Amino acid sequence: MQTVLSLLPALMSLAFVSSITPGPNNIMLMNSGVRFGLRRTAAHLAGVSIGFCILLAAAALGLGALIAAWPAAAAIASAACALYLLWLAVRMLEPPPTAAAPDARLRPMRFVDAVLFQWVNPKAWSMAASGATLMAQLEWSIVPRTALLVVVFGAINLPCIFSWALLGAQLRRHLARPRVRLLFSVTMAGLLLATALWMIEPYAPPHQHVGTDGTLAIGR
Repeated sequence: MQTVLSLLPALMSLAFVSSITPGPNNIMLMNSGVRFGLRRTAAHLAGVSIGFCILLAAAALGLGALIAAWPAAAAIASAACALYLLWLAVRMLEPPPTAAAPDARLRPMRFVDAVLFQWVNPKAWSMAASGATLMAQLEWSIVPRTALLVVVFGAINLPCIFSWALLGAQLRRHLARPRVRLLFSVTMAGLLLATALWMIEPYAPPHQHVGTDGTLAIGR
């Protein structure tokens, strides 16, 4: 079994790399920072952080193993997340609202929505499962082991996701020109579309093709 001192650097590295790299949460937070500013994105940011910590604790306390025993659960979560990202991508391509034609649907993600989104976010589940697996090597009982996991991961995850929201808020001032804003919207919609396709690709049925030698090959 590992000791705390030997596991802590690996846990911190895992938390930082998985939290700072692009994913559904970070892309959505950056887009929210651009569209609404940092202050109005605060509830979304808090929901991501707290929701992920709840998910992390649940995974470490045994829910992760329970979900893993039901293979369809991962496919359902990935499909739900992909559909939501596709909806967001379409919304990004719509003309921005004006004072003459406001859009009541245009608002930041609410705290509760951000918390619930973590449960269908495959990247969040992957991060939680990786952290729980790493901490299982620690010779502690499950409760203090889970508490340490949540504290370390949560403390590193929050500033990482905040940096994405801050980046969006800083970009906001440069997107006043319609052409620049359109280019940004198309780019963000493309990223969300690529993320959605990446999530459902592992569950796509394999395709068949005939090789040059006449044999039937199966692949993706």
